[in-house]
Amino acid sequence: MKLGTVKFYDKEKGFGFITSSNGYFELRVYAHGVVDQIESNNIVQFDVEQTKLGVEAVKVTVLSA
Repeated sequence: MKLGTVKFYDKEKGFGFITSSNGYFELRVYAHGVVDQIESNNIVQFDVEQTKLGVEAVKVTVLSA
């Protein structure tokens, strides 16, 4: 599991971005990969997975609001 910060997440569109804690990469996150409800600036834990849509964050859980 990796750590990161939610840069942006639009609940209506079910899409956003997570920046890794080391700042080296930014991943897309979609509603189907989210376990907890996330919002911008949440500290999250997640896995990285190759999907039909490309590389994205999955199993996203909130550690700190």
